[in-house]
Amino acid sequence: METGRNPASGPKKSPFTPKAIIHQRFAAKACYKVEEVQEVVQNGCPGLVIPQKGPCLYRCTLQLPEFSVVSEAFKRKKDAEQSAAEKAIQKLGIQPKEDNLSVEQAWDELAGRLSYLFSIEFLPSIHPLSGHFRAALQRGGHLSGFIPVAAIAAFDAKINSLCKYINPEVESNHFLVMSLIIEAAKRLANTLVFSEEKLSLQRLNPHPPEIIQSLLKNESSFPESISIEAVRIPASAEKIVEPSILDASFGNYYLDAIAKELGVKDASKVLISRPIGKASSETRLYFCAPESIKIGPSSELHMKLASSFREFNAIATYLSGQEIYGDAILASVGYTWKSTDLSYEDLSLRGYYRILANKIPSGIYKLSREAILAAELPTTFTTRSNWRGSFPRDILCTFCRQHRLSEPVFSSDSFEPLPDLTGRKRLRDTASSGDEINEGGLAATATAAAQGGCTLVYRCTVKIYSKYQDLILLCSPKESYKKQIDAIHNAALKVLLWLDRFLDKVDMSVEEMTSSAKGLDVLIYPQQFVKEFSSCQFLPKYRWSSATLADSSLCSSYSNVQKNTLEDEVASVRISGEYSGTTPSNGSLVCVTYNIYLVTEREGIKEQLEGSEEFEFEIGSGATSPVLEAVVTQMSIDQSACFTMVLPSKEIVLAVARDSTTVLSLLSSGTCTMKCEVTLLRVTVPLEDRMEQALFSPPLSKQRVEYALQHIRESCAASLVDFGCGSGSLLESLLAYQTSLEKIVGVDISQKALARAAKILHSKLNGNIGAEQPTNRIKSAILYEGSILTCDSRLCGYDIATCLEVIEHMEEHEACLFGDIVLRSFCPQILIVSTPNYEYNVILQNSSPQYQEEDPDEKSQQQSCKFRNHDHKFEWTRQQFCQWASELALRHNYDVEFSGVGGEPNKEPGFASQIAVFRRKDGSPANADFAKHFDVIWEWSSSSNSRS
Repeated sequence: METGRNPASGPKKSPFTPKAIIHQRFAAKACYKVEEVQEVVQNGCPGLVIPQKGPCLYRCTLQLPEFSVVSEAFKRKKDAEQSAAEKAIQKLGIQPKEDNLSVEQAWDELAGRLSYLFSIEFLPSIHPLSGHFRAALQRGGHLSGFIPVAAIAAFDAKINSLCKYINPEVESNHFLVMSLIIEAAKRLANTLVFSEEKLSLQRLNPHPPEIIQSLLKNESSFPESISIEAVRIPASAEKIVEPSILDASFGNYYLDAIAKELGVKDASKVLISRPIGKASSETRLYFCAPESIKIGPSSELHMKLASSFREFNAIATYLSGQEIYGDAILASVGYTWKSTDLSYEDLSLRGYYRILANKIPSGIYKLSREAILAAELPTTFTTRSNWRGSFPRDILCTFCRQHRLSEPVFSSDSFEPLPDLTGRKRLRDTASSGDEINEGGLAATATAAAQGGCTLVYRCTVKIYSKYQDLILLCSPKESYKKQIDAIHNAALKVLLWLDRFLDKVDMSVEEMTSSAKGLDVLIYPQQFVKEFSSCQFLPKYRWSSATLADSSLCSSYSNVQKNTLEDEVASVRISGEYSGTTPSNGSLVCVTYNIYLVTEREGIKEQLEGSEEFEFEIGSGATSPVLEAVVTQMSIDQSACFTMVLPSKEIVLAVARDSTTVLSLLSSGTCTMKCEVTLLRVTVPLEDRMEQALFSPPLSKQRVEYALQHIRESCAASLVDFGCGSGSLLESLLAYQTSLEKIVGVDISQKALARAAKILHSKLNGNIGAEQPTNRIKSAILYEGSILTCDSRLCGYDIATCLEVIEHMEEHEACLFGDIVLRSFCPQILIVSTPNYEYNVILQNSSPQYQEEDPDEKSQQQSCKFRNHDHKFEWTRQQFCQWASELALRHNYDVEFSGVGGEPNKEPGFASQIAVFRRKDGSPANADFAKHFDVIWEWSSSSNSRS
């Protein structure tokens, strides 16, 4: 099921919500109290003794003057509140009004709404439009009491909603709303006066003087003088965008002040756009109406407005999504739902260019990081933990809202990977295409799969529709991911990267558009897509990608930057500070302090543009300026660097400049350069599994499973125990193969990991019972909680034991103790132990190796390879591992052979994961004379489950 789509045509069905109905009836007397409740859930895994917590749910109590009601439990607080309100409505016997109005009913409602807006009751209310009525009463002379029709059309949502029933085209043509308001006003000729010349409405009978005096007294605290910063956007491409000042002092209607700035007589000649940015924003575009206008049919009004100006304002049209002709004023001023006072914010050139940046994917990301010059929209999504700034899905939703498209539709496909002996993954479809993505970003199938114990991988498809539900873009990535949320973000990122590419070159041909999109698994529907983005072709080209080194010929796109070229460029950068030995590598998460300045060497002026005390990014993901990353990779912790960068366009500089006047003066001098100072604060090495998956195919974890499987088959083992089984990945993988195993056991110290393992194994093993061709012959399975350094008689005498990538998480002496306990007390026929090869880290981390001939004292101060995981207590070289295993085998009468996976045995530095296989020499019985220390967490047998 797809989510995020709106009705294809007609007005949105918007009846009052239950909460709104209760508010109309009781206002502040209705009290909602939401409490968190814990749902008791079945763990879906018989025999599992660990109590399982259910999802976090909410229940709402609604207290009314006469009674109270309690809702059911819901995942979202607002759903619980609406449920409580709905129960109260049912108890009160209130029948909500039908919202499907006929055209004639809509006309009646529209006239009634106008009548209410001009009533005495509405005048003192807190509403975005009521402030205009109060301000109109203070206008002098013949304008007193006149309300511009454009203000009514712009600031009353109910008016706009009713107009959609009369003519659905008002969605795309805001001038039609004005025409319908005028037509409705003519039906109220006995109470309202319409002035065609003023394009305004007025009460036929003025408000009583005492009402006006009362309102003036309440607003006497309004400041005598208010100057509001705004921005003038010229229609002519030859003129520049410049700051403007509006005088909105007491008694001065702010729309009249805007009219004066636009060079027209009064507010009646000013038209108003939709909000720019967020729907709750008061930032709007104000532009001129024609000097004379004759009211005729709706379409005629639109044509007269469109043809009355010679110059089309491309930037204003792009920002608003409405056709605008002539100069426009961008200002953040107006009345709100929060107060009767005029609300306003200064809007500088910096704010204007940031609004423009917020229309582009890379700009949205940069603004979320407050780093327009330093940040870049990453080219890859690695992990949520390493991502900084807004996530791709959120950026795509913001982009669609900014361009007035429907919300993007994310639909997921889930698959169960079935490993085979060739090492390739086969995907079995376990869910229908288009699973519903809920608020948390997860599909219902994913939740069910988790409860059922299935191990799934995910793909996500993204669809983008126009406001009228024409499909304009489809992204269907081929890659699959273990986490559904990762699949969603990766698909969203592909769309964002292509949209960035398109907006950087909006004049690309259809063939070029299609081919460039195909490389990112994006399918474009050219006719509909070009229609939606037609206004972009008139925009000036602002390159929002970060700056490069001065005198560099590098392409600004991260994906086109070659690492070797960058390293040559930064070789001349001066790095200061003592070398600490810790430097970033690919996949590292680094934290820097940086400051970027505008500098004039001759005058010695240094104006800060941008900076951060702590700026984090992942090396190799494209999350920052290529030149900044190239410089940082040459540094060690606590070192600093200073370098000159190419000056970006004036518009981008102004988007970060706090003082636009000073910056414009410096830029006009023609002697400016841009310098960056950076200090490396921290380096967090990449996670082990990410490094392995990036460099090995199949991943090392899969290769280790295949290695163990080979020995199981060769030995015809019937029983296996996995020490440090974790979430049961090895045990689960073995179930997909035909082996001689009949009994499997896992031991781990983590209850949480064992609970996950139990659910997975339970689902797999039960699915095998009764199958026509069972994949395994397992008759029993047990999971124990306990330390693998503790003896337990129930683990004695198994045919094969495994301990894969576990011992490095202990201290070295504990690893030795573990080996003694297993081979002396448990005595398995075969023991397979794997651990990372420290010498291979030089390849994984691209670090410099240490050589045997180096002086030991000097070598200790040199850079060394880091452990693959922050939780590793040690990592052994091949010699160290060989010595540990050989001595262990000698002590306990075992033979040992060495091998590994990932790499080549006869090529330095050996295998990435080194393996020792211990084989018991004699058949003496295991020592089972000790207590049972482990707790049984979960137990399964084929006989009991087949009977049930």
